[in-house]
Amino acid sequence: MDQKVLEEIRKIIPNDRILLQLQDRYSYSFDASFGEYLPDIVIQPEHAEEISRLVKLANRYLIPVYPRGAATSLSGGPLPVEGGMVLDMSRLNKKLIIDRENLLAIVSPGVITADIHRKAEEAGLFYPPDPSSSHVSTIGGNLLENSSGPRGLKYGTTKEYVIGLEVVTPTGDMIRTGGKTVKNVTGYDLTRLIVGSEGTLGIVTEAILRLIPKPQARGTLLAAFDRLVDSGHAITNILSSGILPAAMELMDNACMRAVENFQPCGLPLHAEALIIVEVDGHPIAVAEEISQCETLCLQMGATTIRVAQDERERQEIWKARKMVSPAITQMGPTKISEDATVPRSKIPDMMERLKQIREKYQLNLVVFGHAGDGNLHPNIITDKRNLAEMKRVEEAVSEIFKAAIELGGTLSGEHGIGTLKAPYMEMELGEIGLAMMKKIKQAWDPNNILNPGKIFPKPGQTKVVLTE
Repeated sequence: MDQKVLEEIRKIIPNDRILLQLQDRYSYSFDASFGEYLPDIVIQPEHAEEISRLVKLANRYLIPVYPRGAATSLSGGPLPVEGGMVLDMSRLNKKLIIDRENLLAIVSPGVITADIHRKAEEAGLFYPPDPSSSHVSTIGGNLLENSSGPRGLKYGTTKEYVIGLEVVTPTGDMIRTGGKTVKNVTGYDLTRLIVGSEGTLGIVTEAILRLIPKPQARGTLLAAFDRLVDSGHAITNILSSGILPAAMELMDNACMRAVENFQPCGLPLHAEALIIVEVDGHPIAVAEEISQCETLCLQMGATTIRVAQDERERQEIWKARKMVSPAITQMGPTKISEDATVPRSKIPDMMERLKQIREKYQLNLVVFGHAGDGNLHPNIITDKRNLAEMKRVEEAVSEIFKAAIELGGTLSGEHGIGTLKAPYMEMELGEIGLAMMKKIKQAWDPNNILNPGKIFPKPGQTKVVLTE
């Protein structure tokens, strides 16, 4: 880091919140995805005004700026691929206000998402977005990746619940978008543009979230199937029956075995797949709908069905799903996590395509995910030191994305594009569509300061490279 620049930074941020030692910078060189990139400096701001001044300084000296939350990103979202300055947003965590009268939460970006759930429920309210990492991930990261979790099926994605933002723009200005009103059609919807922009269009320093009344009751069942394709048909049949579950999750046999080896939950290991279905609402409607779901699963060949009789049993069922990610990390040293999404009616077709890819490339490919909204998470467990296998992984990942798009789907349902999926953007959006996005980025960030190297492919880049 240039000494002159460092002196200017120290005029903005106290020295104890500036990290320059190699061991400290290395701690910020990776996230939950793939790849390591060493930043030149790590800064821990505590106020929006500090961030504004830092970004203006970065524009003067053309220093890349990478905002970072809890680093749970599975697509490389906060990775400092061009070095520069990492902004650790974890100290912006002081504000968590529940406005019960207006059904709102006003939060700082460093607040842990699960704390919002807890505070809202204490007030009899409900914040539906619930990514699997919510107990450690920050709300700022969730907003910028538009990460939603299982409840997106019934309640929609995170962007449906963000109605106002305070943002530091890529040029260092501070703006507010939206506000406290649920209805707001004044001008362009900048709030929705920023949510899901993966830190390329602004740094969120405060968010206003819409809350809803907490559901009166929940019903949960687990159904196991001897054939994976039957589980897919059960999902589509439930959805076409008029029932809209709060969540529908899928786990294949490899996931179940991994969970049982990691932390036994009593899963039926003879089955090829299982689904978890949860409905919520009025107690009478919940009882009727969960019974109907049980009948539909049996009709599609379910061999085991477990209906939660109380909250303890419900938590036990969900524990099995929550354990999938930590469990499969025990299967090998390198985990490549994807989240290709297809229309719900194409889930059985996508499952078949994934089976073919697994067999073609002879890889340890496991599948789980939010099957109710078509958001599947194919994970490949491998070893990055095995270069021959990693080449097969690269080809398999390309085929997974190609299959999703051919089936009318999308590259990402919630993990984001980041670095790993950038090469495939044109495949989904087309040349003109991608060019329009680049124009927005160039207009907002003329110096390409904010989170450069994300979303957009490098010139000539047509596939992911995992072996460099």
